[in-house]
Amino acid sequence: MNRSVRTAAWSTGLFVLLVAVVLTSAALGPVRIDLVTVAMAMLNAIVVPSGVTVGSASLPVLGVPVPIPVLEYAPLFSFDVPATRQIIVEDIRLPRIILAATVGLALAAAGTVMQGFFRNPLADPSIIGVSSGAAAGAVAAIAFPAVLPFGSLHLWAFAGALATAFLVYAIATDGGRTPVATLLLAGVAVQAFLGALISYMLVHSGDSLRQAVYWMMGHLNNSQWSDVKFALPITLLGLLVLCTYRRELNVLLLGEEDAHHLGVEVERTKLLLLALASIVTAAGVAVAGVIGFVGLVVPHIMRLIVGPDHRILLPTSALAGASFLVATDTLARSGPAVVPVGIITAALGAPFFLFLLIRREVHSL
Repeated sequence: MNRSVRTAAWSTGLFVLLVAVVLTSAALGPVRIDLVTVAMAMLNAIVVPSGVTVGSASLPVLGVPVPIPVLEYAPLFSFDVPATRQIIVEDIRLPRIILAATVGLALAAAGTVMQGFFRNPLADPSIIGVSSGAAAGAVAAIAFPAVLPFGSLHLWAFAGALATAFLVYAIATDGGRTPVATLLLAGVAVQAFLGALISYMLVHSGDSLRQAVYWMMGHLNNSQWSDVKFALPITLLGLLVLCTYRRELNVLLLGEEDAHHLGVEVERTKLLLLALASIVTAAGVAVAGVIGFVGLVVPHIMRLIVGPDHRILLPTSALAGASFLVATDTLARSGPAVVPVGIITAALGAPFFLFLLIRREVHSL
């Protein structure tokens, strides 16, 4: 079976699995809903542009009304679903499920890139401090809202993640070259500093301590469609661009010198891969907090199944990560007490990774 057929087959199978996991997750909860009703309610939630109207908004300083175009939407389907069940699926469960799939896709894709970039199966999306930077931005926004009055929690977390990634890159770059070992060490040092900064802010957070700690555990509670609109476009666009660099990722596994001889612009490619993986990770962490092990375990499992070729590994890891986080979040909200999904991913991921280590199935790349 050639590579294109294998990629299509694995991607199709994992996409079908993702759809099945999403449907099952939306059916489960305090109010059980049959799968057919869930599917119809989801289809009813699909809207398409239906026209443009002209609204008005006032300039914040002058108060002058300014006409602005407003895009109108209409539902694509109109199945007969009881109103209560439509609200439960569309407004309560579906935003959380889609956000879980988005975050899982982002973390698994970024983890795959980082493991190939560093040629290390222990690499994950947070290896250069992206998660720590997002946590620092989020905790600062929660603990000191008077100091950071502009922008939402998501934006401060996103900004903190990207600022940290590019700070680490700037520290590790010397004379136009960025040695991978130096990048890794710079990431460790910056993470340690940010950990101390976060601890200091938590000590002085007062009544905001519980909210800050809960965010750092990683959770998808109170997910809204606005969260999906923030994270989904960034994640999908980042993944599409990353997929155009799958060949370069394969070549980088041979070493930078060999990659250069094979025609890869090594430093430019490294910068682009690092930037894209950091942006995708930042989008996921900004809306869900720090969720561990998705970007570490899922790419490693898929590498054992489909092999190290990133032309197959990257899309399949992304789809598997989406299904994994939807499933674990369903478990997190279906128990006797709702717990942050980050606790579930760590509780499942750590023992499984230890199992792989004991079986000697964790190999260098």
